[in-house]
Amino acid sequence: MDFQNDLKYAQQLDKEDGLREYRKQFFIPDFQGAAVAYFCGNSLGLQPKVVKFYIEQELLDWKNLGVEGHLKAKNPWFSYHHFFESAAKLVGAQKEEVVIMNSLTVNLHLILASLYKNRGKRRKILMEAKAFPSDQHAVETFLRLRDLDPSDIILEIKPRKGEHTLRTEDILEAIEENRLELAMVMMSGVNYYTGQYFDIPTITKAGKKAGAVVGWDLAHTTGNVPLKLHDWNVDFAVWCTYKYMNSGPGSVGGLFVHEEHGNNIDIPRMGGWWGTEEETRFQMDKHFKAQRGAAGWQLSNAPVFAMAMHKASLDIFDDAGIENLREKSLKLTGYLEFLLKDNKNLTIITPANPEERGCQLSLLTKKNGKALFQKLRDNGIIADWREPDVIRVAPVPLYNTFSDVYRLAEILNS
Repeated sequence: MDFQNDLKYAQQLDKEDGLREYRKQFFIPDFQGAAVAYFCGNSLGLQPKVVKFYIEQELLDWKNLGVEGHLKAKNPWFSYHHFFESAAKLVGAQKEEVVIMNSLTVNLHLILASLYKNRGKRRKILMEAKAFPSDQHAVETFLRLRDLDPSDIILEIKPRKGEHTLRTEDILEAIEENRLELAMVMMSGVNYYTGQYFDIPTITKAGKKAGAVVGWDLAHTTGNVPLKLHDWNVDFAVWCTYKYMNSGPGSVGGLFVHEEHGNNIDIPRMGGWWGTEEETRFQMDKHFKAQRGAAGWQLSNAPVFAMAMHKASLDIFDDAGIENLREKSLKLTGYLEFLLKDNKNLTIITPANPEERGCQLSLLTKKNGKALFQKLRDNGIIADWREPDVIRVAPVPLYNTFSDVYRLAEILNS
């Protein structure tokens, strides 16, 4: 597309934007009497205005029904986790393959306990070297609990010297080289630091061909790019809902378990009573009998208020359509890339290929990075700083505009 470095051009793009009305559905923080340009949706999404009404419904039912709200509320709490078919649709899964519960890292621990197998020589876990620290913490501590040495189990793959992102061919080569020892491939769908969107279907296929279980952390992926987890034959995936999913700070997480595993109720797991069969749950039998699907990994009854916030956001995604959002995302991010192309103080370390990134661009600063970041804040632009020298910006298609992008670039280039 032939972009132009001109405010009137950016404003014209906003007028032509078929998704422009969705911005009105979010609260935009204020700075000196004007709306900020908010580019931090990859860390914490903005609040949908409708969230208040979703929570008020649950407060009303709790007020009027007390414990009977579990069965008689407008959205019965006993069945609350069934109201999230949109979550399955968003990640390209069958409805039984997804459950909304806990937090990302709790869900990761739970699924590691079920699907990681130490089979003698086949016990290695392949990860990216700079995964989000919580993933590294989870895998490391999980292995130590099993009296395994993480340094002996975890294989880290790093970018080539002088490069910032991983090449798909290098990942595939690492899988092939270690195919007889791999028990699991565990990576992030979009790397939190660089913004690289990995080739999930190709890497999954290679990992499974090598005999490994393949799982993904989709914290920066869900709600950012279209996914087809079932068709791609992914074994498991976990994600949070407070970034691109706009569901509130520390809100509930998501878990995908492919039907191949979910339909096997005999898979060992760390169980809890909400993971048991619903028909017999209140017989209060001490013996755990898992229900089929991802819901069989539930531990406790639904945190209804947090899930209400998530449902409010999901309904917006369902209405807007992830494919439409992706189309605008590519355009927004491409426009920002165009506006920064001549900036000598910044290097975009996110892949230039639009198919290898979501809506985040990571900007490596060559000098005075912290001062530049503060300059953004002083001008009402909210971005994200990552040590030692990277500014992360995410033009989110639900609420960011082309004028926002122009304003950001104008400050960065000044």
